[in-house]
Amino acid sequence: MGADYYSLLKVPKTASEDELKKAYRKMAMKWHPDKNPDNKAAAEAKFKQISEAYDVLSDPQKRAVYDQYGEEGLKGVPPPGAGPSPFGGHGMGAMGGDRRGPQRGGSMGGMDFGGFGGMGPESMFGGMGGSGGGPAPGPKKAQALENKLQCSLEELYTGSTRKMKISRQIADPSGKTMTVDEILTIEVKPGWKKGTKITFPEKGNEQPGVVPADLVFIIDEKPHPTFKRDGNDLVTTLRISLAQALGDYTISVKTLDGRTLTIPANEVITPTTEKVVPREGMPIAKEPGKKGNLRVKFDIKFPARLSAEQKTAIGRALGAPT
Repeated sequence: MGADYYSLLKVPKTASEDELKKAYRKMAMKWHPDKNPDNKAAAEAKFKQISEAYDVLSDPQKRAVYDQYGEEGLKGVPPPGAGPSPFGGHGMGAMGGDRRGPQRGGSMGGMDFGGFGGMGPESMFGGMGGSGGGPAPGPKKAQALENKLQCSLEELYTGSTRKMKISRQIADPSGKTMTVDEILTIEVKPGWKKGTKITFPEKGNEQPGVVPADLVFIIDEKPHPTFKRDGNDLVTTLRISLAQALGDYTISVKTLDGRTLTIPANEVITPTTEKVVPREGMPIAKEPGKKGNLRVKFDIKFPARLSAEQKTAIGRALGAPT
């Protein structure tokens, strides 16, 4: 007995085209191999059956033959006692069906990147021509799709987990496509720098004849109100008064992980003074446990004017000649 395509899609024999389409989408999403990594072989087999069922029932000609002769009629072998196949023994091949497995491939037109904007349709691959007479070349791979992943300096200091929602097209064995949503998880490691790339292989749209594009996220660093990054060092500039620069001054700096550092500055601070605090900079990604330095620079605010008494007092304090 042949396969019961209606049961595979869980629809009645009176199902409309719209009902078939909805049922197929639901079953295909449930049994797509990417959704069943723990039982991939069985999922692939079920996915192929579902796709074959939809391929037949969504085609009025094939459906009419199937309803009369069953699956055997589509193969050109009608049941005993039945009339000859109306397709001359060629079965589904004569009707344009394709019983081969899916060819993974496609461009990334219209991928929806939830959380940081969409990407417009774009052709990501060249022609598929081959040389005559020789073996046919394998499918080419679409050009990688790159998008920036904006990270705060705090995230790059402590590390973080980012979840990105994407929508992509997947193809079934018959070449039909459907849209599925996926959640990609990115583990941002402490110390990652601007330009670091995270690649998700072949997460682009699927189309026959082209290997899907890789999806690449590139770390980008958001500006920070207090710190600038210089390699593995963190640099901050404090604005202080002339009185603070000339007298004893205690520096307070809040770190990216919320701690407060207290740094004594008992010397005279000049516009070129730089205080260095070892191992309070950014983590070094390739050397876990190690950090760069914190460098504190100063912007000294000089008074716009001094009174005669202030000038005399400063002169006496600094030993200026009278």
